[in-house]
This record gives sequence, structure tokens and C-alpha cells, in this order.
Amino acid sequence: MVEAASPVDPAVKRVLISVTDKTGVAEFASALSKEFGAEIISTGGTARALQEQGVEVTPIEAVTGFPEMMDGRVKTLHPRVHGGLLARRSDAGHVAQAAEQGIALIDMVVVNLYAFEKTVDAGADFATCIENIDIGGPSMLRSAAKNFESVAVVTDPASYGAILEEMRAHGGATRLATRKALALKIFQTTNAYDGSIARWLEAELAAGTAAVEPAAGKTAAGQGGSSTAPPAFPDRIALGLAKVQGLRYGENPHQKAAFYRRDDYRLADFSLANAEQMQGKELSYNNYLDLDAAWTAVREFDAPACVIVKHLTPCGVCVADGVAEAYMQAHECDPVSAFGGVMAFNRSVGVDVVEAIFRNKQFVEAIIAPDFTPEALGLYGEKPNARILRTGGINAPGGEVEYRSVEGGVLCMDSDAAAEDSAAFEVPTKRQPTSEEMAELVFAWKVCKSVKSNAIVIAQGGLSVGIGGGQPNRVNSAKIAVEQAGEAARGAVAASDAFFPFRDAFDLLAAAGVTAVIQPGGSMRDDEVIAAADEQGVAMVFTGHRHFRH
Repeated sequence: MVEAASPVDPAVKRVLISVTDKTGVAEFASALSKEFGAEIISTGGTARALQEQGVEVTPIEAVTGFPEMMDGRVKTLHPRVHGGLLARRSDAGHVAQAAEQGIALIDMVVVNLYAFEKTVDAGADFATCIENIDIGGPSMLRSAAKNFESVAVVTDPASYGAILEEMRAHGGATRLATRKALALKIFQTTNAYDGSIARWLEAELAAGTAAVEPAAGKTAAGQGGSSTAPPAFPDRIALGLAKVQGLRYGENPHQKAAFYRRDDYRLADFSLANAEQMQGKELSYNNYLDLDAAWTAVREFDAPACVIVKHLTPCGVCVADGVAEAYMQAHECDPVSAFGGVMAFNRSVGVDVVEAIFRNKQFVEAIIAPDFTPEALGLYGEKPNARILRTGGINAPGGEVEYRSVEGGVLCMDSDAAAEDSAAFEVPTKRQPTSEEMAELVFAWKVCKSVKSNAIVIAQGGLSVGIGGGQPNRVNSAKIAVEQAGEAARGAVAASDAFFPFRDAFDLLAAAGVTAVIQPGGSMRDDEVIAAADEQGVAMVFTGHRHFRH
């Protein structure tokens, strides 16, 4: 049974179609025309495509009285278009003014936008990208969406079928609730579209490439590679997010959650957001957090490395001659915590690693690595619930802006990517570290970056033998690290993510047998701590920068 149209749901009699993505548009337009008697107005390439499929079309210039001009930049920006979209049907004055000006009302707009992001992703030059910024499309979408009371606005080809079914069920009309939902989608779409343009132009300005070649015989002031770069943190940030998947829940089952990919990371190589899941259950909220912590940590090391993370805290970090050896030693750092953890490798994972995991009877939530051999994947198929993620490569650490939410706001900062140049470090103690100690100190210092403050790391042989962090004071962190290290602290080195405000935490490390310590320096009591080191024959290195991780 066909329902009668509501007074607020007028039948669709006039439709404007102008699309970049022509998927299914001819079939949609044909149904609107033949089933519902709608007049189809169209532009340029869309009109030609519809005509080729036998759809009767009124060209846009027949409506506006103007030809398309300026290489297609101007074709729909006209009162006979926007007046037909914006006139309120319930307002007698609007309807009368439209009639006086010869403006026919438009009941539906079918528009999708120039493929700006695809143009940028294809590596097009600056001028080509500029030409692929759609102006008329967003204007029509916004006009129609603003007047959703009377106008249906469609941008996604996937919705054509549902709209036709609704019209068939409602006497050729769309429902008000549907038009409201479509309007919301439009404003989300145009917001994301403008955001992608803003992010691209900001990047072009930062790179000094935002220049358009001037027309022949003319000069353009200020053009060229000397463009003024935008501020690192502008007054407004267009942060686009695209939903990748819903998650079963957040940190706890009573919390809802989802994962979104940043639009500026849609093509980013080797990122967690674009990693390919090779097997296993869907990733959880906590999996993503732990994987990020592990992947960020393992990228710090040039030698083959393994990082095991549990609840956002590294419980084992090792560099070795190969990743299988690195895994075995990282696991031995804290096998209790490693159970149910997340692992990251900075080299391809082979059968030897998987066999080692199986020998340890270790339950693993997830593993992330640049790659996995087919044999390793085949063997891990015995554990089908384990999540295996392949990134395809590994990025150098840093070069990122980090966002963190607080109630009612977002904090932004550059990623912690300080150059760890041991040649620039200061040694204020009488005893200088040996070359072997310095290498171990740099390793421990890099591990510190991934441990929650106050962080203390004890290392020996490219291995984190003791980790203490997340404590409200540095003494407690030192106690935890020393207790975990046990006898392995003797002859080891230690790192502190920030300076020692007193000598107490340092004395605990020295008493445990640590022979060298690395820290930022800069405390009012540096002299006291240096004197303590000299008393006990411990070498101390100042880096000049800290690695707080809150």
C-alpha cells in the first residue's frame, strides 16, 4: 500500500544532479524521471553521462541563463539555483518572491564533490590541487541541507536505493526525518572536506611549496618557495577523523568506544592506524593503547629489538643480534607481567620467534611488526585468537603532533623526538663512563621515554633488567627497579627520566651496584647528587633534556 505524502513531505518533482562519483547515478536519475516524473537538471560531464544513458536532462545553463564559464569554476552559483533550494515552501513571501523572479523550486539535490583528497594523494602539483577545490558543490549541498524542511540532499551513491524505496512507499516524497538525517550527513561531509583542504594548505605553506605559477606575462607578488610557514600550533585546527570500526567496549565493559583514523594519516606508511591485521580477534580499546605504546618504543632502536608492554608499561625491552634472541631476553625481564602482554618488533618476525613464544607458553594479546614470514603466520595460525598486525615497514621516531583529550579540550604537542647524541652529553663526575657503559646508558635512556614518570630504568647487556615508573616520587620508582633487577643491577647502568631532586634515589641505585647513571641534570641540588656519585665512584651523564611521560 502506498502512503499519501504528508503536507511537510512534498513530492520530488525537480532534481538537480551534479556528481564527481557517477556510480549508479544514471539508474537513480532514470528512476526519478520515469517513475516519479521528476525533471532532471544537470551540469557539464554529469549531464552528458546521463544523456548517454537515455535520461532526459535540462542543462544548468537553461535554468540560469548563463553558460558555464571560467573553466567550469562558475556554473551553479546563481540565484535561480540557490533561490530554488533555499526558498521556504511554508513561507508565502519566499514563494511569491521566487515566482516574481522566475525561480522554480528544486526538491532534491544530488551532489558529490571534486575528489580533492584523491588529487592530493596522487601527487598532483599545487595548481592542480587548487583547481580540485570544489566551490559550487559545497554551496549547493549547504543550501539544500539548510532547507531540509522541503529539500532532500543526497551525496552518497550508496543511499540511492533506500531513497527510491522510501519515495515509492510515500507517494514520491521523502520523509522529514530522512531529510534531517541527510542534512546532518551533508554538514559532516562539508566539514571534513574543508578540513582536508585546510590541512593540505597548511602543510604546503610549512613546506614552502604553496605557489601557483602566474599567468604568462604577469608577475605574482609573494609567490615562490619563500612562503610564510603557518604557526606550529595555529589558532584553529581542522582535525578530521574517519571511523574505522566500533569496538566492543572501552577500557571497561560499561564504556562504549570506537577507533577513528586521522584523515591526515589515511596514506601514512607504517603507522598503527594503517597496519594490516593478519589474523586474530578484533582489536580492543586497550589493545590499541598497548600496541601504540609498544610500537612507539620499539622504533627507538636501530638494532633488532623486542618490546613487551602490559597496561601501557614496558615490562621487557631488549636489543640483540636477532629478534628471536631479543624476544627471549625481553621475556625473561619479567615473565609474569609478559603473560597476556602486547609485543612489538622492529624487524620481520620469523618462525624462530613464534617457536620461542610457544616454548614459553606465553599468552600474547597482540604482536605488531614490520612483517611476518609466511611460515611464521602459518605456525601462529594455531593460535587463531592472537592478533597479528603487519605495518609493512617502520618509521623513524618523532615528526608527529600528539593530541590528548582533557575534559572540554585537547592538548597538542610535538612528539618526544630529541636527538640522543652522546657526544653532546655532559659528564660532570670525576669518573667518565666507558664506551660500553655509554652505549648501555643510551639504551636505558631510550627505554625511559616509554615508561611512565617518575621513570627509573636499570639496564645491562642491551636489556632492561629493572623498570620502575608511574610512581608519585622517584625514590619509590628506584626501589621498584632495584627490586626487580636483583643481582642483575650489579655492574649495570641506570637512567632517570628527569633530574634527581635529592640524592636519595641515586644512592639506592649506587647501593644496588649500578656503575653509571644518565639523567637530564638541572636540579638545584645537582652538586649534591654529583658529589654522591663521586663518593661512590659512579659515572654520571647529563643529557640536558628530560623524557617525562604522563
